[in-house]
Amino acid sequence: MRKLFLSLFLVVFAHIVSAQTKVSGVILDNSKQPIPYANVVFKGSTTGVVSNEDGRFYIESPDNYTELVVSFVGFPDKVVKLPKQVNYDFKVILTEGNTLKEVKIYAGKTSKKNNPALDILRKIWERRRKNGLKMFKQYQYDKYEKVEFDMNTIDSAFMRSKIFKGMEFVFKNVDTSRVTGKTYLPIFINESLSQVYGDNQTKKTKEILTANKNSGLGNGDGVNMFIKDLYNDFDIYDNYLYFFDKSFTSPLSRTGIDVYNYVLADTAVIDNKLCYNIVFYPRRKNELTFKGDFWVNDTTFAIKKINMAITKSANINWVKDIYLEQEFDVLNDSIFLPTRDYMMSDFALRKKEESKGVYGKRTTLYKNFKFDEKKPDKFYKDEVNFIDNAVYSRSDDYWQENRFEKLNKDEQKIYKMIDTLKTVKRFKQIYNLVSILGSGYIQYGHFDYGPIFSTIGYNEVEGLRLRAGGRTYFGPNDTWRLQGYTAYGFDDNKFKYGASGKWMVDKKNRIILSGGNRRDVEQIGASLTTTNDVLGRSYASSGLFTTGSNGKLTNINLTSLAAEIEPVKNLTFQLGFTYRTLESASPTFKLDYFTDDTFTTTKSEVKQSELNFQIEFTPKKKTIGYGVERRDIDAPFSRFFVNYSQGIKGFINSDFDYQKIQLYYKQPIIIGALGRSNFTMELGKTFGQIPLGLMSVVPGNQTYFIIDNTFSNLNFYEFVADQYATFQWEHNFNGKIFARIPGLRKLNLREIVGIKGVYGTVTDENRAINASGLLYKAPEKPYWEYNAGIGNIFKVFRIDFAWRGNYRDLPDTNNFTIKGSFGFYF
Repeated sequence: MRKLFLSLFLVVFAHIVSAQTKVSGVILDNSKQPIPYANVVFKGSTTGVVSNEDGRFYIESPDNYTELVVSFVGFPDKVVKLPKQVNYDFKVILTEGNTLKEVKIYAGKTSKKNNPALDILRKIWERRRKNGLKMFKQYQYDKYEKVEFDMNTIDSAFMRSKIFKGMEFVFKNVDTSRVTGKTYLPIFINESLSQVYGDNQTKKTKEILTANKNSGLGNGDGVNMFIKDLYNDFDIYDNYLYFFDKSFTSPLSRTGIDVYNYVLADTAVIDNKLCYNIVFYPRRKNELTFKGDFWVNDTTFAIKKINMAITKSANINWVKDIYLEQEFDVLNDSIFLPTRDYMMSDFALRKKEESKGVYGKRTTLYKNFKFDEKKPDKFYKDEVNFIDNAVYSRSDDYWQENRFEKLNKDEQKIYKMIDTLKTVKRFKQIYNLVSILGSGYIQYGHFDYGPIFSTIGYNEVEGLRLRAGGRTYFGPNDTWRLQGYTAYGFDDNKFKYGASGKWMVDKKNRIILSGGNRRDVEQIGASLTTTNDVLGRSYASSGLFTTGSNGKLTNINLTSLAAEIEPVKNLTFQLGFTYRTLESASPTFKLDYFTDDTFTTTKSEVKQSELNFQIEFTPKKKTIGYGVERRDIDAPFSRFFVNYSQGIKGFINSDFDYQKIQLYYKQPIIIGALGRSNFTMELGKTFGQIPLGLMSVVPGNQTYFIIDNTFSNLNFYEFVADQYATFQWEHNFNGKIFARIPGLRKLNLREIVGIKGVYGTVTDENRAINASGLLYKAPEKPYWEYNAGIGNIFKVFRIDFAWRGNYRDLPDTNNFTIKGSFGFYF
């Protein structure tokens, strides 16, 4: 009897293990040309995919299926027998027919008239504000999020690579992706639990993190914030979906009719609800669009399930694929609520099928919905510093009890594998190298040497400049930090130095005390807005390559003390005191000014004591960490900045009494599929008599590189002012125009245009004390310039062409310049 039971058990177990169907292949027409965006489903199921631009597809199910159904507009549906449960390099050939009764469509283009899919789409638009969470005044739910990173396209040659010597054991965990069919090796996992609250009346939301766990590569809080930036939440009913700082047109967008083809492919009953299946794919290449399909209810016109992936030709760097799934459950006859989101990105240097990369996978589950429980307004107030270390140290028992779903065998192995890897010397070396390149610092215990990228510089006064520096570092959330550096110029034969310290005395309101001293050579006037950063240094002072002659550098001795507070998230107040001495660093440049009414006595050194009060507001800015220094996440946010300075004559031999007010405003605007604009405006005025060293110098750019908030065709000190107004606008079309030009389409270039202008004046009393020999020239007739650029050249380079709009006949002017910049952009 035992043997009988054992035999039955083994049979059942073998059936369960083998109950999986995998098919990869290509769809062709009669002439053996690939058919892109064909719909492929397992017969009798709602599991389906859409072929890519090369006609290739991969479909997988944990169940057993013996037939595929392949459909495409202009062809009759084809049912294909599967000879095995696992089929690779499977070929499906479609034969043209006349099964489409009303319209015969060629080349995959669907009609905008008499298309039943579009009738359904219009119903979705009508009801989208009446579906799901938007039906209620308030809502709350629990959320579980799991993010995993995997190395993909693992082959035998890759496994034998010398880089993995001593780490071969990790390849025991290689598996196959259910989305692409490629092999992958899990290397990192992060889990989080949170409670989400929202108020549709006030448009406020709040998410409270209750637990976070990762497999050990980095600080939990920092990793969690990085993931939040990398994988933004999305609502498929929105017109545009934002990923990697790009705006993708949603297939449910009201503008989708102009960028997508839609096909009504099938009907089926799902969870006792009749649903339509609509396939969508892009009308044009190189645009930020998706291919895929969705199931929509026939009465509420709410989405039940959607699958979509970006097209291979989409103009986005370092990302070969983005695949998204979203599922909804029926609460009652009219309410569909989200239950599961899945997003997978394939990060790779190249978009070729065989290129290796890294999968980034996010799975989000939702449950325990509650509605119409109003919270007070203060509940939604963001905490300035989220500090709850218990969140990152929940026990294994806690996670076993609170996970929404169990980890699969691959996910369970990641935790053990990383613990083992961290004991391998070779892995430590690779991990440390990546950390150095990412942070710019080399760590020695609790001291970091760097930044290494500032080691070498050059300017006309110092000649070759070498710099060495470092900082204390006990962790990313240090409440205090000391930093310093020393530098030597081989032409002026002088040592320079800088030292500063910061101490956060109150974590809740981020009260930070800071101070320091710096003696160095600097290009003052490299920016209009005041900065009292003791260790800050403009690129204009240390660039290795510059255009024209620039000896207008200054010896500066700056001492600064400040206290700042952040009582409300992203709203900072700072009160500071600075004392600086300024003196020309070059024999060809002077900062001299007259000191008497007869204009006979001059002085070459400026000594100045100054009190300043600053307010900075950066709504929607995201940061990493809660220590004395936080890192901004690279996401678009507005910035408002106000500075008031009071010069104190006579205090510590200070020379001048004046008042200065400055305002800075920057606003990024994402304009749907048309790209992103940045608007910047600066205003400033100084009341009182001041010399050249304290004037507002309109920032020029005598380098070969693009520098924000500078004028590309101006030299240093070409314009000075004591009151000014500037305006800058730049727009990046993200390849929208080039994508429509056949010869340029494949290059994935991005077009940028911009215009800049400045107006300013100098008072007679400030002109009167000028003894520098520099003739004050203010842009009383507004100066302007415009530029056009090409970005994404070889994915890392941008080149700008800038033209001077006026003041073109002045001596030594640059009426046209070409500048570039390097960077890694999505």
